[in-house]
Amino acid sequence: MNEPLPATLERPRPLRLDWIPQVLFRPREALKEIANQTGSVWITPLLVLTLSAILLVIVAGPIKQAAAQSGQVELPPEFQYLSPDDQAKIQEAMSATQGPVFIYVFPGLSAVAGVWIGWLVIGGLLHLALTLLGGRGATGAAMNLVAWSALPFAVRDLVRAFYMLSAGRLISEPGLSGFVGLGESVFSLYLNKLLASVDIYLVWQIILLVIGVRAASGLSRSKAVTGVLAAVLLVIVLRTLLSSVIARLAGITVIQPFFF
Repeated sequence: MNEPLPATLERPRPLRLDWIPQVLFRPREALKEIANQTGSVWITPLLVLTLSAILLVIVAGPIKQAAAQSGQVELPPEFQYLSPDDQAKIQEAMSATQGPVFIYVFPGLSAVAGVWIGWLVIGGLLHLALTLLGGRGATGAAMNLVAWSALPFAVRDLVRAFYMLSAGRLISEPGLSGFVGLGESVFSLYLNKLLASVDIYLVWQIILLVIGVRAASGLSRSKAVTGVLAAVLLVIVLRTLLSSVIARLAGITVIQPFFF
């Protein structure tokens, strides 16, 4: 007696470039399909985000070098009150940071790390939040959804790169940061950095995540929104706190150019 052969699961293709326009413009059908995948399908969006982040660094590099050569470099506070020797040391140190390593390599590594670490952290927090809310989705599904829902940030990188190429200057006040100046207080510095992360692309990401979470976990709309906002906002708050502390201690302005 012949026994029926077991059904074989079709392995997902490693690159799904065809899903990119679907996720951005027809998200319900695309994210439902992504939520039903049993394997890892996150490599495509993360590669796209990595390339867009590197592109932004490459575009900003010549603008930074031109600003340094023209003397448009922000000096530390009370620079004029320092001794000539100290001023010379500071200027020498600042000149050393205008090389290719500081203009391209370090920002590029930071941008790429922000993409991948942000994906890991938000994916883990989202799965935890959805589990506590009664969701039935697996960890792999959460990681897939977080990766694909971040595609709006690749669009943001392209828009920013186009602006810098056409205007010939850096974006000094991203997001809503222009509503709060960089004051002397810690709170104003933190609020400025926090609002820099808030823009239409963040809202776009949250909407995509809510759509995907509902398809993957079976949660109600209110629980899906709660879980998504808890994961995303917690990462933004912690990242902003870290960048604000670094900026305060170093006496420089830190601008977040990328992801989650």
